[in-house]
Amino acid sequence: MYRQRLLAAAGLALLLSACSSDEEVVYMERPAEEIYAAAQAELAEGNESQAADLFDEVERQHPYSQWATRAQLMAAYAHYEDLEYDDAIIALDRFIQLHPGNEDIAYAYYLKALSYYERISDVQRDQRMTEQAMGALREVVQRFPATEYARDASLKIDLTLDQLAGKEMSIGRWYLGQGHYNAAINRFENVVENYQTTTHVPEALHRLTEAYLSLGLVQEARQTASVLGYNYPGSEWYLDSYAVLVDESVRPEDEGGLLDMIF
Repeated sequence: MYRQRLLAAAGLALLLSACSSDEEVVYMERPAEEIYAAAQAELAEGNESQAADLFDEVERQHPYSQWATRAQLMAAYAHYEDLEYDDAIIALDRFIQLHPGNEDIAYAYYLKALSYYERISDVQRDQRMTEQAMGALREVVQRFPATEYARDASLKIDLTLDQLAGKEMSIGRWYLGQGHYNAAINRFENVVENYQTTTHVPEALHRLTEAYLSLGLVQEARQTASVLGYNYPGSEWYLDSYAVLVDESVRPEDEGGLLDMIF
């Protein structure tokens, strides 16, 4: 009986050992360029996650080779293509810290900015990611002003500013609808003063006109409408402000200074 139990225990141990060995990843050392080529092939096939793992393997097996430095950046790119933006940012921060003088450092900063920019959400949601994207994009422009990355980052900054202004407008309109006119005015003034290049400024001026009128501040409303008419004479928002201040049944032609003439 004892002998049978011993044989059964030994058989179970062998079975567990076999199962364990089947699950273990066999470590195989390969030349750096071979692993790097395999990673590129996976990336070309659209297998970004596998590509990132292989690029990381280049550094694990050959940490002091020139391939390792290149693989660090490519691993970040693979994560970016896989929509794993947090992993991409972590990899890029590490690359920037370890290789500040690398010839591809401008691209690393740019890719990091894109990893924030791609996650900008609807204006109705929290805009923390938009603000992070703005900071990262501005860093690209400031550090590498003469590069193609800076030019593209500048365009994206304009779009990002428009997004942030849109958020301010959304909050301001809500305050206005709730009758919280002072809070609304603060939001609209912020758009006019700090987001002057965005598409939201004409509406912000019109909403300011409405808010001032609601508070009985007619002179302030007239001045704001005049600014709107001077800068955006053909805007629908100017026509709306004119209707609110003068006569809802009358619409001005295209005269930006018409309110000035009236008042």
